[in-house]
Amino acid sequence: MKSIFEKDLIAACVKQDRKAQFELFERYKVALYSSVYRILNDEAEAHDALQEAFIEIFKSIRKFRGDGALGAWMKTIAVRKAIYMAKKKMYFTPLDQVDVQAGKSELDSWIDGEMLDQAIRELPVGCRSVFLLVEVEGYKHAECGKLLSISESTSKSQLFYAKKLLKESLTKLLKA
Repeated sequence: MKSIFEKDLIAACVKQDRKAQFELFERYKVALYSSVYRILNDEAEAHDALQEAFIEIFKSIRKFRGDGALGAWMKTIAVRKAIYMAKKKMYFTPLDQVDVQAGKSELDSWIDGEMLDQAIRELPVGCRSVFLLVEVEGYKHAECGKLLSISESTSKSQLFYAKKLLKESLTKLLKA
């Protein structure tokens, strides 16, 4: 199937045209998978979340108003599916257990993307989710809190905790 303009692709998907749905899937599957995998840190769960996201996307595409980018709208659905799945095993460290003094030192060695990705994957699910939503996906703490059903201050403390753990993990990786 030839590349279709997005507006025509959406219209065809609304009519449940399977070729158009496949085209939409092919265009966005890699980007959406990447987002859900970062949150879930599990290939099988990420595939499940992606499948659930596309089911919802195809059911809801007629509601897409076109105010923003189609990809951003789809990404929101996929991220919410991943968060819903991650909530089952999410734990947030209480604020009184987060050491505010730790993590002040700077990493002065070079780190690559693979090292950073490994360190992010090792974070506990709760603070990893906050870190990815705020630092990678660009959500505000209030939005992140709403998505994760936590307070804005918990989102902020979990981000601080995630950064502290990342520094510790990266420091260990650099020494290895």
